[in-house]
Amino acid sequence: MKMRMIVVIVLAAATCAALGGLWAWAQTPTEAKPGKLDTARIEQLTGAKGTWSESEGVFKVGLPRNDIATTVAGVKMSVPMGLGCWAAFQPCEHGLMVMGDNVLLEDQVNPVMSVALDNGLEVTALHNHFLWDSPRIMFMHIGGMGDEEKLAAAVGKVFAKIKETAGGKGETPKADIEASKSTLDGKKIEEVLGHKGEALAGGVFKVTIGRTRSMHGHEVGNMMGINTWAALAGSDEKAVCDGDFVMTEGELQPVLKALRGAGINIVAIHNHMTFEQPRAMFLHFWGVGPAADLAKGLKAALDAQAAVKAAPSKEVKGMTREE
Repeated sequence: MKMRMIVVIVLAAATCAALGGLWAWAQTPTEAKPGKLDTARIEQLTGAKGTWSESEGVFKVGLPRNDIATTVAGVKMSVPMGLGCWAAFQPCEHGLMVMGDNVLLEDQVNPVMSVALDNGLEVTALHNHFLWDSPRIMFMHIGGMGDEEKLAAAVGKVFAKIKETAGGKGETPKADIEASKSTLDGKKIEEVLGHKGEALAGGVFKVTIGRTRSMHGHEVGNMMGINTWAALAGSDEKAVCDGDFVMTEGELQPVLKALRGAGINIVAIHNHMTFEQPRAMFLHFWGVGPAADLAKGLKAALDAQAAVKAAPSKEVKGMTREE
């Protein structure tokens, strides 16, 4: 009788433990496992051959820029020395992630950038990898998350635009403007931008908008280089503008789209500092056209930036992502 009671107690305990385990398992959310890539379809959509990395679970396609004959400090460059475009695809919990880099001549940068932005990709950096290169080579980094079909198709359109604009078939803005003979009306620019500017020596009208960041426990602002600025010269009918936008990471894509939508060229995207909070991204721009149109394009970018500041942030993959 005593033995029978012990057996019953042991069985009851085991049953409770099992039920408890099932309950705990049911209450614990399980992460969705990344799906498999259709590598053949990715090759078809991108128009490029790829390589599968079993160890990293990444499929990478490439577009060698064999058409570019460039030298760096007199050294004739080849594709393995850094003249290859690529895009890498990796499954993740939220679909698919793509990252890549595109090797571009200067006249290709903005036409290719517009194709990337128009097809749902993010442009995350634009800079040089060399000094003393002739012709000059720029590198445009891209990224994105979402549907495999859409991302691969977008990369394919970027690669197609690179081929289309190769051989000097891109865009190079030109203007016969002498800043010292400027006649543009700065008041009209102020009215469009909603910010005060100043007439500087040499016929340049400049608007500067300061922001702040925290670095090493101190607040830094406009005079320390945390600012957006635009300098314009020429006439109301035809002017040139150049400048710099300071943005959070979440503001970068909307500002890029607004500027490119206005026909203003992007000439660099990078950082100016380290350890700042929140992180600051900078883009440099160049535009040619009627002064009012340039001012409206800059205003559209400022408005896009303001819309991001006013919108709530979104959590993606454990990171705050501002839209």
